[in-house]
Amino acid sequence: MSATMITKSELLQHWLGHRKLTRKTIEKFPEKELFEFSIGGMRPFSALIKELLSIDVPGLKEMVTRETAPFSHDLPLNTKEEILNKWDEDTPKIVAYFNQISEDQLHETIKLFGQYEFTIISHLLYFIDNEIHHRGQGFVYLRALGIEPPFFWDRY
Repeated sequence: MSATMITKSELLQHWLGHRKLTRKTIEKFPEKELFEFSIGGMRPFSALIKELLSIDVPGLKEMVTRETAPFSHDLPLNTKEEILNKWDEDTPKIVAYFNQISEDQLHETIKLFGQYEFTIISHLLYFIDNEIHHRGQGFVYLRALGIEPPFFWDRY
């Protein structure tokens, strides 16, 4: 018998908590700065969020259907409202696709987007890590703009 440190359900709740905090971070940005502000050559926060949106649901869908499709971060989201609406539309899709992946499948290897070959659990952990990384960039942007970011622990 093997020990389980975290259940699949707990992992999903952990990810959804991060999504709630990232949404709060998006909300903090003024419209103009969301799309234009950057530091040190990094992409604006809107571009970082579009990256997350272009990977999470399409990646999960590919894990479930095994239908490979290329991805593009160039999503036609041009306002803060459109980004927030897409974020909200994607959350139940994440839950639905995630719940179609069995625990036995988590250690299967899959080549996502025809490029990235890792186990499903590795891809899922990357999705979460990538979101945390980009949210951290957003926190730096907010502080540079004189705006207090949400508390990093406020994932509820």
